[in-house]
Amino acid sequence: MLDLRQPWSIGPVEIPTRLVLAPMAGVSVQAFRRQGRRFGAGLVCSEMVSSAGIEHRNERTLGYLRVATDEHPLAIQLFGSDPAAMAESARMIEAAGADLVDLNFGCPVRKVTKTGAGATLLDDPEHASRIVSAIADAVDIPVTVKLRRGMRDGSRDCLSVGPRLVDAGASALTLHPRSAQQMYTGTADHALTAELVSLVDVPVIASGDIVTHTVAREVLERTGAAAVMVGRAAQGNPWALEAIVDGTVREPSREEIVAELVLFVREAVGELGARRASGFLKKFYGWYLGHGRFPREFRQQLVVLDSTDEVEARLFAAAPGAIGLVERLEAEIPPGDAVTLELPISIYGGG
Repeated sequence: MLDLRQPWSIGPVEIPTRLVLAPMAGVSVQAFRRQGRRFGAGLVCSEMVSSAGIEHRNERTLGYLRVATDEHPLAIQLFGSDPAAMAESARMIEAAGADLVDLNFGCPVRKVTKTGAGATLLDDPEHASRIVSAIADAVDIPVTVKLRRGMRDGSRDCLSVGPRLVDAGASALTLHPRSAQQMYTGTADHALTAELVSLVDVPVIASGDIVTHTVAREVLERTGAAAVMVGRAAQGNPWALEAIVDGTVREPSREEIVAELVLFVREAVGELGARRASGFLKKFYGWYLGHGRFPREFRQQLVVLDSTDEVEARLFAAAPGAIGLVERLEAEIPPGDAVTLELPISIYGGG
């Protein structure tokens, strides 16, 4: 029986579980990644970072990427279209302490594709290969690529592009088998994932519609993929990661939910600053407290509060027992020795 806690490797990088936490724009901050590691993710990824932002240092930023010692193994995801600029950005990412450089060839958002980056690179495999080759030559850490099936519905471009990217130096591929045209609609066609696995001799990570332990195992067994990537299912719900890895489904108590949310809020404030974190966190209140866990009116009240201190006080009032849980978590979790990586994070949508 396949065990999702079985370790695997990308090049020399050993990954302790078969679950990868997806890079998601506006979500995958350090607080999210550290929490994901605690709940079973073997590999965590930053949201995509613009190589143009790194090069020019003047892109409007969502925040600064922070790297903590307890995040490793960590992939920093990069997007852009210029091989030389991408290679220089990759060198900086390696110097910052990342274990992997992940290239985004899958983002379907128009603001990204119109620049020649993201999923549009699947229409130009020669150029995509040049980017991979330039980065693989520039760094000593493994280079991985996240891609979609192609730009248009029904496309099978990933099956021709994927092997070329491996030949150019990619050490692993992640396939989200939807087209860029589909965005996040429809279903992920993992029969395509199985075909890609058969064509390359590097690990393939299966992404898309992985929401339960049963689905994760079925996809791994049916496709031969090395691991699964989980994204939206983990937003405000780290217990989903635990369930996918172990197969044990449990509903967290109100106290656990509030404790994890308060810890997340505190770490986000430390990372982003109180003002920026206040706006950033609003979507997380609904994610954590939804699923029938807390009344809608309570969630709506949190969103309009002016400060995270007020949010924390209101949460503790709703679940006083969470105060002790937060104290215990903060005592148990290592500080992480967070280091700020002065790289602008793209404000564009994720892939």
